[in-house]
Amino acid sequence: MSERTVFLLTHTGRPAAIRSADRVVQGLLRAGIRVRLPAEEAVDLALPAGVERVTAEPHAADGCELLVVLGGDGTLLRGAELAHASGVPMLGVNLGRVGFLAEAERDDLDKVVDRVVTRSYDVEERMTIDVVVRTDGRVCHTDWALNEASVEKAARERMLEVVIEVDGRPLSGFGCDGVVCATPTGSTAYAFSAGGPVVWPEVEALLLVPNSAHALFSKPLLTSPRSVLAVEVKESGHHGVLWCDGRRTTTLPVGARVEVRRGATPVRLARLHHLPFTDRLVAKFALPVAGWRGAAG
Repeated sequence: MSERTVFLLTHTGRPAAIRSADRVVQGLLRAGIRVRLPAEEAVDLALPAGVERVTAEPHAADGCELLVVLGGDGTLLRGAELAHASGVPMLGVNLGRVGFLAEAERDDLDKVVDRVVTRSYDVEERMTIDVVVRTDGRVCHTDWALNEASVEKAARERMLEVVIEVDGRPLSGFGCDGVVCATPTGSTAYAFSAGGPVVWPEVEALLLVPNSAHALFSKPLLTSPRSVLAVEVKESGHHGVLWCDGRRTTTLPVGARVEVRRGATPVRLARLHHLPFTDRLVAKFALPVAGWRGAAG
């Protein structure tokens, strides 16, 4: 049987995260599973033999059977970059606040290790988006996102003037703080804060959510997953910036065009539970459901 290796990614800036990482490493090694982790995180951990240190580059998780991420939303999105590049399923353990991408909480660490050792998890695919930026008709930047691509104003005191387009046809133009193009997974992230709808993960769709738009028609839009969304920065206005998953950014000069379509490569998430998404919403947002009686049975 081939040797098993798990990639571990941790937010080591917190003592609690370091303790959690040590528990996971020790549990996996006792089960005969090798552990790989970024070299810059290894210096913060007391690591025994059997731990492989690698440079944190996009394909660092290649060849691993699973990517375990310990941290908050930012760390989970950093893990998604590795999962996207390598195709390795990501299992998130939330050490932050909300953690919609996480499958377990800090108190579940021993259970997480046991489920990894026994391979007792399922894998689901989450839709991504591919992003192309054009200037003067030429491609000048490409990127991708699991949650969202956000076109934003570059200066706090100035609005961003844009025209939005769906499937090659102009829809509206306005001044705004920005426009969020999101996946169903990202519907509970920045798009939600901008006033977008919550979309169940199994729904295949693209979201376009104007952010603080000065316009009569600036409602969130839900389109086909086959649609192509575009946001053009008006030449008569000011330049903007593009953020992908809040982690990667590029400047958008006036006249720039941002095109968003369904991504060619999904992100694979390891799942330990089969709870309805409704229950996840209630738990993550602490929604008031006291008094619910359910259907008469």
